[in-house]
Amino acid sequence: MDITGLVVFLAIGAVAGWLGSTIMKGGGFGLLGNIVIGILGAIVGGFLFGALGLSAGGFIGSVVMATVGAVVLLFVVGIIKKA
Repeated sequence: MDITGLVVFLAIGAVAGWLGSTIMKGGGFGLLGNIVIGILGAIVGGFLFGALGLSAGGFIGSVVMATVGAVVLLFVVGIIKKA
């Protein structure tokens, strides 16, 4: 992975994490926290999209997939926190 790919990867993570925390009405996790949530959300979203037979292409598709994963991740973490 070159430096451009890394920057794009981190940008998608930051945007997806921010969108996920906004959708789930989170208090915000800061830039680093949003990147981590977005990256983990991309992994979860990739698994979910793959299980459903869907694919996400391009920058927008990657952001959508990572955001869906981030929302699911934050939802599960919220349930675990309440228990």
